[in-house]
Amino acid sequence: MKQRTIGGQTVSAIGLGGMPMSIEGRPDTRRSIATIHAALDAGVTLIDTADAYHRDAGEVGHNEELIAQALRAYGRGADDVLVATKGGHLRPGDGSWTVNGNPAHLKQAAKESAKRLGVEAIGLYQFHRPDPRVPYADSIGAIRDLLDEGVIRMAGISNATVDQIDEANEVLGGRLDSVQNQFSPRFRSSLRELERCNELGIAFLPWSPLGGIANAPELSAQHAAFREVADEVGVSVYRVTLAWELALAPVVVPIPGSSRPESIRDSAAATDVKLTPEQISRLSAA
Repeated sequence: MKQRTIGGQTVSAIGLGGMPMSIEGRPDTRRSIATIHAALDAGVTLIDTADAYHRDAGEVGHNEELIAQALRAYGRGADDVLVATKGGHLRPGDGSWTVNGNPAHLKQAAKESAKRLGVEAIGLYQFHRPDPRVPYADSIGAIRDLLDEGVIRMAGISNATVDQIDEANEVLGGRLDSVQNQFSPRFRSSLRELERCNELGIAFLPWSPLGGIANAPELSAQHAAFREVADEVGVSVYRVTLAWELALAPVVVPIPGSSRPESIRDSAAATDVKLTPEQISRLSAA
């Protein structure tokens, strides 16, 4: 597994997104733990989660607790895993998503996430989504305070614009370590944010890098160039997609969501795919 860097920590170039293991359509606990263990076996040392990754009311932090359980069961081999979690999103339990960027909420949410993960300090904590009712600087100010207090070791943001990246980095005193935005062959509007992160040396974590739970199965049919290159290289279209994203900039660390061991094994192998400059250009232009 090739490596990349988030803040001062080296992580696997491919991470594991935990959301599919806790929301609607989630598998049973046994398969989820097997999926996390398969990721670790493949060399994955970055796992992404959030307190809002749950399905029903009353089970906030379901995914955090699941990941903590899986890491405990794996033993010492999981000691170097960076668990990145997020706060500022909420799920009332009716299938909807709401936001809360209130500083007091974010501070309390982070402390509760740390308890669920069983850690003294969260490795990477990210503001999940801007709240239009709260000045962005105020929300990020809470993340800064958590950093200063030692509740979290690294700070990040998610679903951010270029201006918000710059504002967050300023509020944090240059300590913004990651930006997690949606990016895939289907969704490329975050390319400017990716490029800004590359300029600043901030890790860019594409979420839904294969197009999302509902659209990933259609990736091959909807994006002919990716299918063609996959045939040329002799690997899955998913593996080629992640390899393309890795080739865009050295700060990119895709976090494909998975709920099956075979899926994360295939994704983890993307770091071994070598694309030619012509293939990368063809995919970028597709």
